[in-house]
Amino acid sequence: MNQKEHKIIKGCIKGDRRSQYALYEMFKRDVFGICLRYAKDRAEGEDMMQEAFIRVYTDLYQYRPIGPFGGWVRRVTINSCLRYIRKRNRLVFNDKAEAMADAMPASDDILGRLAVADLVKWIQKLPEGYRLVFNLFVVEGYSHKEIADELGISVNTSKSQLFRAKAHLRKTLEKVLI
Repeated sequence: MNQKEHKIIKGCIKGDRRSQYALYEMFKRDVFGICLRYAKDRAEGEDMMQEAFIRVYTDLYQYRPIGPFGGWVRRVTINSCLRYIRKRNRLVFNDKAEAMADAMPASDDILGRLAVADLVKWIQKLPEGYRLVFNLFVVEGYSHKEIADELGISVNTSKSQLFRAKAHLRKTLEKVLI
């Protein structure tokens, strides 16, 4: 952590509005990008972002400078997004195919042809369970065990949701891009 971040963190803990604004300015793009991936649309992403920053400011006293501060903000943001979704009772998982393999056919190349902003828009259109597992596994790098623990589902449900998310994205994008 550099001196600037250290000063901003200390100011935020003391309730200094300028420090809070500086922290917001430093991380607003990253936090909003994360929130958009978990949100169903831009308005919901903005709501998630607001709640994420409130959580960051509230929990800042818990930050220990053993890792990068940006990583801590990212983790708080992800947890805040998951909390937002849980609070609205929108977590629905389809468990019919729990035994599906976690490997996808090799034609994932279609995702590589999209700009990031376009991909985020398509991810937002995924059903909630698919979107959560896809983001946590593909974007955040969580294991299926970690996802299962975080969302209160089985490892096989996590795998099947990822399989279905990728298949859904591929099918939708093939219609648009081909």
